Amino acid sequence: MTWLRAFREVVRSGLTIEETRLEPLLALRTAAGMAIVIGPALWLASPAYAASAALGAYSAGGATFQRTWRPRKVIALGAGAGLALSTFVGYLAAGRLVTFLPLLTVWAFAAGMAWAAGSTAGIVAGTTVGSMLVTVTLPTSVGRALEHAGIIALGGVAQAVLILLFPIRRWGAHRDALADALAAVADYARRLRQDPTAPFDPEPLMTARYAAAVTPAQARTRPPALHGPRGLAERIRPIVAALADPGVGAPAEGPGRDRARELLDTAADVLDAAARSIRRGTPAEVPPGSTDVLRVDEEHEVLEGPARQAAERLVELLGEALEIAGCGGARGKTPTPPGPAGAQFLVRPTVFQLVPVVVRAVRRELRRDSPVFRHAVRLAAVATLGYLIAARLPLGHGYWAPIASVMVMRPDFHRTYARAVARLAGTLAGVALATGMVRALGPDAHVFGALAVVSAGLSYMLNRTGYAYSQCFTAAYVVFLLGMGGQAWEQTVPERVVLTLLGGALAMLAYVVFPAWETPKLAGRLADWLAANGRYAAAVLRSYADPTREHRADMRRALLASREARAAWQEAYDRAKREPVRPRGLTSREAEEAQEALKGFGRAAMLMESHVPREDSRFVPEAEQFAEALEADTAQAAADVREHRNPDWGRVEKAFHAWEGAAGDRSPVVRHEAELQKRALEDLSTAVSRTPLERDVGSAREEQRVRAAVAAEGDGSGSAHQGG
Repeated sequence: MTWLRAFREVVRSGLTIEETRLEPLLALRTAAGMAIVIGPALWLASPAYAASAALGAYSAGGATFQRTWRPRKVIALGAGAGLALSTFVGYLAAGRLVTFLPLLTVWAFAAGMAWAAGSTAGIVAGTTVGSMLVTVTLPTSVGRALEHAGIIALGGVAQAVLILLFPIRRWGAHRDALADALAAVADYARRLRQDPTAPFDPEPLMTARYAAAVTPAQARTRPPALHGPRGLAERIRPIVAALADPGVGAPAEGPGRDRARELLDTAADVLDAAARSIRRGTPAEVPPGSTDVLRVDEEHEVLEGPARQAAERLVELLGEALEIAGCGGARGKTPTPPGPAGAQFLVRPTVFQLVPVVVRAVRRELRRDSPVFRHAVRLAAVATLGYLIAARLPLGHGYWAPIASVMVMRPDFHRTYARAVARLAGTLAGVALATGMVRALGPDAHVFGALAVVSAGLSYMLNRTGYAYSQCFTAAYVVFLLGMGGQAWEQTVPERVVLTLLGGALAMLAYVVFPAWETPKLAGRLADWLAANGRYAAAVLRSYADPTREHRADMRRALLASREARAAWQEAYDRAKREPVRPRGLTSREAEEAQEALKGFGRAAMLMESHVPREDSRFVPEAEQFAEALEADTAQAAADVREHRNPDWGRVEKAFHAWEGAAGDRSPVVRHEAELQKRALEDLSTAVSRTPLERDVGSAREEQRVRAAVAAEGDGSGSAHQGG
C-alpha cells in the first residue's frame, strides 16, 4: 500500500462511526461518580482540588469502559491508585528539568511496556503519564501534593463504590462473549446450508474462553448460565461441519442433503435462542417445530453412516441447548459440564498473583524487534521531546502536546495515525462547541463544573462509537474544567488546538522514524500457524491410532495453540495490509493464497476431530504413521517458510501412499480427510514456492500490481462521485 492510500484509509478509519449499542446507564453512573467528587471539592476546598478530583474520577471511570474480564471496581481502584502515585512522584521531581525529564522518560517507557499485559493495562498506564504532566502544576508543597494525590485516588474510590452499590448488567460482558460464541456457531450452521465448505472464524470462541477464566472469588458468584454453554458451542462446531460436508457427511444431492439442511437450520434457531437466553438472563422462545425436526427416526431416517452419526450427535447436543434456552440461565437449572469440581472453571490469577505474570510478559517483550518494546521507546521519546518543545513555545499549558501524543500512540501504525486524525478533528469540534458555551454563560465555576460532568458523561456514552466523537466531548470537558479553575478561554482554546496538533504530529513522526512494521514478519507468523496446525492435525490422528483420554487432552491443547497462532497471523496480516511498506518475503497475493490453504488444512483436521472414536472403539494403526510424517514435515516446512525456501512434503506423500496400499482399510473417512490435508499442503507449496527468477522479480510485480490497483480505485472513485 502506498503512503497516499494509507493516509486515505487512516482518515476514513479515524472518522468512521462504529455501529454499537450505547450504554447510557453506565455513562450516567460514571458521570455521577465525577459529580460526587467535584461538587464537595468546589464547596469545601478550591477549583484546583476540584480539578484533581475530576481528573481521578474521569480517568478511573474511563478505565472501566475498557474491554476487560476483571471486576470493574478493581479496574477503577487500580486506575485511581496509579494516577495518584504518578501525581505525587511527578511533583517530587518537578521544578527542575534535570530531575523531571528522566522521571518522565522512565515512566513513559514503563507505560509503553504495560501493553505486554494487555490493552487495558497499556491504556490505563498511558493515562498516568498524562496525570503526571498535568497535576504537577497544581500543588505548592509536598503536603499539598499528598492531598492532591489523595483526592485523585478518591475519584477512583467513588467510581468503585458506585459500581458496587449500583451494578448494571453484572457479568454483562461475560454474557455477551458467551452469547456471541453461540450466535457465531448458529451463523456458521446457516451458511453451511448453502456452502458446505464455508469458513469459520474462531475468534468468538477464543473470546468466550478468555471471558470464562475467573478468579476463585468470581467463580463463587458467577451465574450458572456461564458455566457450560461454551463447551457446547465448541462441540457443536465440528459436528455441523461434518454433517454438511459431502465427503464425510450428507450426500451432495437428494433426500439426505435436504435432511442435513433441515437439521442445520434447526440447529441455528436453537443456538440463537440459547444465545438470547444467556444474553438477557431470561427464557427465550424456541421455534415450535424444532423438537419434531430433532427426532432421529430409527426406521425412516434418510441419513446413513458417518452422516447419521453426526446427526445423532448433533441432536444430543442441541438437547442441551434447548434446556439452556428454556431455563433462561436460572440459578441451579443451567446444565454444567461433567467433571471434577476443580475443573469446572478456568483459573484467572488474582491481582496479586498477576504480578509475576506481568513481569514475565514484560521480559518476553524486552527485545528490539518487539512491537511493544518499540512502542515504549517511541512513547518515552515523544513524551520527553514534546514536553521540551512545548516548554520553549510562548504558550501556556505546554503539557497538552505530550498528553496528545501519549493518548493517541498505539503499538501499530494504523491505530496511531487514525487516532491522531480523530483526536485533532474531535478537539477542533469540542473546543468550538465549549468555547461558544463559555462565551454565552460567562465565568461561573459551579456552572462549568456541571458542564464538565455532562461532557464527561457524553464522552463515556460515545466511547465505543469512534474515538473522534468521544474526543469531541473530552475536549469540551477540558475547556470547562479549565474555565472552572479560572482560566480565560481566549488563551486556553488556541493553545489547546495548536498543542494538540503538535502532539499528534510528533506521534505520527515517531512511527516513521522508529516503526514496528508487521509486513516483514508475515513469513514468521505464517510459519508459526503452519507448525501449530501440523501439531493439531497430528494430535487428532493420534486419537484415531490410540483413542485414550491423554490423546484427547493433547488434541485440545493443540487446537487452542493452533487458534492462538491463527489469531496472531490474522492480526499481523490485517495490519500489514494497511501499512505503507513494500512486501518483503511474502507478497499480498501469496499471503492470501497461503492463508486459504492453511484454513483448508485446519478445516480437514476439524472434520476429522468430529469423528474421533471413543476410548473403547477400534483404533486405526495407519493414522500414527501419517501423524508422525505430518508433524515432522510441517515443522520442517515452517523453518523453510521462515527462510524463504520451498517446502517439501516427502514424508507425508510416502506415509499416505502406504496408507492407501494397506490391506483392509477400516477408516475410509479418516483417510479421505488425510487426503484433504495433503492437498491443502500442496496448495500451500504452490502459494509460497518460487523459482529463483520469481524471487528476483516478485517484488517488482507486486509493486506494479499495487500501482494498478490504486489507479483503478482512483478511477472508480472518480466515476462514483460523478454519478452520485
